[in-house]
Amino acid sequence: MTVTGPQGFRAAGVAAGIKASGALDLTLVVNDGPLDVAAGVFTRNVIKAAPVLWSQEVLKQQRLKAVVLNSGGANAATGPGGFQDTHATAEKVAEVLQVGAIEVAVCSTGLIGERLPMAAVLSGVDAAVKALDASAEASLNAAEGVMTTDSKPKQALAEHESGWSVGGFAKGAGMLAPNLATMLSVLTTDAVVDKGTLDRALRAATHVTFDRLDVDGGTSTNDTVLVLASGASGVEPTEAELTEVLTAVSHDLVLQLRADSEGATKDVDVTVRGADTEADAIAVARTIAEDNLVKTALFGSDPNWGRIAMALGRVPARIDPDAVSIAINGVTLFAQGVPAADRSEADLTGRAVEIVVDLGVGTSTATIYTTDLSHGYVEENSAYSS
Repeated sequence: MTVTGPQGFRAAGVAAGIKASGALDLTLVVNDGPLDVAAGVFTRNVIKAAPVLWSQEVLKQQRLKAVVLNSGGANAATGPGGFQDTHATAEKVAEVLQVGAIEVAVCSTGLIGERLPMAAVLSGVDAAVKALDASAEASLNAAEGVMTTDSKPKQALAEHESGWSVGGFAKGAGMLAPNLATMLSVLTTDAVVDKGTLDRALRAATHVTFDRLDVDGGTSTNDTVLVLASGASGVEPTEAELTEVLTAVSHDLVLQLRADSEGATKDVDVTVRGADTEADAIAVARTIAEDNLVKTALFGSDPNWGRIAMALGRVPARIDPDAVSIAINGVTLFAQGVPAADRSEADLTGRAVEIVVDLGVGTSTATIYTTDLSHGYVEENSAYSS
């Protein structure tokens, strides 16, 4: 069990008829308490989907009884009508669960620019409520109900030795450069926690996990990460303990998202060390991770450090060309302004690739999790609307 692994939660995933394929497309996660504390982080894209606008508003009170999510349509760039659809969805969930609409978050994912088939959504809510359960099957169905181009569900669970846990699911295979948090992810915990602690712990966790995933530079209109706390374990962890476990679960989900991203044949860690500031380290690592020439070289298993040097050299960060070193899979290929080894010494035949850049001007470090750019990615994203 994952999202229902922590005590106090039930979930469901049903086929509401939003997707023409008949696949699972509506998910419901319910917090049975006794606490209903929640926190969230959302996309920084200016074009925010209606469910993001709704959920941002309801999260101001940091209380949630339920989250309803649909795949098969993003409900983004749909104007006032799209917002009314989100409101109607929350009202429907509230009515059936006998809670307030302001206690219901809404998330959507799919094609941008089209209204949702509301008859299917609303009847799907009824079906989901009837299917609510705390079983492993319910957790799996919930994770599958938010999938779009994902080939598999992404779930994670971590249990703390003192008797509380964090679980959750995430979806995403393309348009992955969250710049906040992630595509869609719901995390749950049965820890006893106050609003401020939960909010700080979530933001600290996403800053080094979901924020560091960058497959293609695309920051979605719908990116949302929510965490719900039931308090059902009766155990109150420290903020440091909560942050550590939230980070572990989030990191697990990020690696699953990367591994299942569209067309990926390489799992690439880009680590920048010796930066003047963390912001510089992130900027350099992200620029390398997003560079198409770097990504295509990795697809060809070519340790072309010159492309990496080109990419990092165009970042407005503190960079001394004579202090930079570049290593690929443990082999230093460039250092002190000159080649340090023949590029053939770096073996890229496997799926895992580690690029380590040391700027040599400070003490800050950051890692961005990315992939290569393959024929499969181009073919998939040119063959359908997304």
